[in-house]
Amino acid sequence: MERKQFIRNFAVGGSLLLTAPMLFNACSDDTDDIIDDENNNGNDITVDLNHADFAALKTVGGFAYKGDIIIVRSSESAYIALSKICTHQGCTVAFNSSNNDLVCPCHGSKFSISGTVTNGPAATNLKQYSVKVTGNTLTIS
Repeated sequence: MERKQFIRNFAVGGSLLLTAPMLFNACSDDTDDIIDDENNNGNDITVDLNHADFAALKTVGGFAYKGDIIIVRSSESAYIALSKICTHQGCTVAFNSSNNDLVCPCHGSKFSISGTVTNGPAATNLKQYSVKVTGNTLTIS
């Protein structure tokens, strides 16, 4: 190999090595991270029930997403918050109010309203979060 070709190959290879971490990080999917709201301490997330994005939560059986969480209005005064990420292969689950369960559209896994697996292929329950209602604000932790 000639010196000129060696230097060119070295420069190209070095450039690839330097840019690869940036490219891979740009495409990564951090599904375990939940973005904290600016007004909260720790990992608490707040939901303004008056906001248009959460209009479905005004009726029992309605649901909405906030980050990686699905929020379900289970009764006139109660809400349930679970991870929206199916534990089988990471698809987003949806709430089925007629059966009172969560269904994964990718492979048919089903979860109870408490996040427990009721039908596979998922083998692990959905993570459950605590919900506190204060006026028109939900605090999820």
